[in-house]
Amino acid sequence: MTSAIAIEAVDGDARAGTLMTMHGSVRTPAFMPVGTHATVKALHPDEVRATGVDILLCNAYHLALRPGIDLIERAGGLHSFMGWDHPILTDSGGYQLVSLSQVAVVDDDGATFVSPYDGSRLRVTPEEAVRNQARLGADVLMCLDHPVAHGTAAGAARDATERTHRWAERCRAAHPGDGRLLFGIAQGGFDAGARRESARFMAGLDFDGVAIGGLSVGEPVETMLAMTEATVAELAADRARYFMGLGTDSELLAAVALGVDMFDCVVPTRLARNGSALTPDGRLSLRNAAAREDFDPIDPDCPCAACAGFSRAYLRHLFQSGEILAHRLVSLHNVTHLAGLMAGARAAIRSGTFATFRAERDGRLRSAPR
Repeated sequence: MTSAIAIEAVDGDARAGTLMTMHGSVRTPAFMPVGTHATVKALHPDEVRATGVDILLCNAYHLALRPGIDLIERAGGLHSFMGWDHPILTDSGGYQLVSLSQVAVVDDDGATFVSPYDGSRLRVTPEEAVRNQARLGADVLMCLDHPVAHGTAAGAARDATERTHRWAERCRAAHPGDGRLLFGIAQGGFDAGARRESARFMAGLDFDGVAIGGLSVGEPVETMLAMTEATVAELAADRARYFMGLGTDSELLAAVALGVDMFDCVVPTRLARNGSALTPDGRLSLRNAAAREDFDPIDPDCPCAACAGFSRAYLRHLFQSGEILAHRLVSLHNVTHLAGLMAGARAAIRSGTFATFRAERDGRLRSAPR
């Protein structure tokens, strides 16, 4: 494989560049909103694009269960089906081996899931994971991997990492090589040595990019960042680096500082459904009584439609009344917030001021009233 990412500026270990895909370019560092079921919850694709987002994540496991790979393929592929003519990355289903461990059985050949929708069984092998994502029409395909939960015994973590390595080789062999990018996923549990070893193995398979998997699953932030640093140290400088499942301001900037290029998380839309807005000063609960007579916008410096036209008091009223518009507006704001954070990081890296940018953003978070 040849490098799909062009690193155009470096500030310390932080990188700014462009990832090229079949459906266009992705400015990095990049945050990917999660569209598990082929939609970013509550938002029209044009609204998502207007936030400054270049790429979305969809979940091949969930889409295979409902509505099915065959149907999406007949619809012309995922881009046509969901009305998003820009890059899409699909997750293979490996994370569900942790999040849905009660209905998943792993063996050396693959994984068998019991559908949470109708009880049917879905068998996923490394080869099938790659084929399914290619049939969906994704621009970036992810290898099937076997992450482990925080607190897993060292022996079990080692077995899962070795299985991930064998599966990566099989995914590499099954890759269609038709312009779609394929990313490996480094594991290693919560041991720095195992993390470095797994990263070296993945780098040796010459993927278009390597993801840092199995983190942000309940471990202390210090552990997460130490494992990230150990992984990145072994990855090629000319390949994309992707941290799976990270979406809070301070941690995102810390990972960018370590040289990570891409991120995804359900945080912006999940928080919105629960009445919380992301701001430079931390999370703002719009359900609290303090917002009842607060006629300021969520963030006066935010360009989103929620901040341009509505007050905190109005948004609180919508949540109190059970109105769907509350979810839409705050989801739009939260995605805009994280897209803006990444845009600010890119600009700071290019101007050689990333450390100052990060310190200022972290300083606001630390000084905000709790």
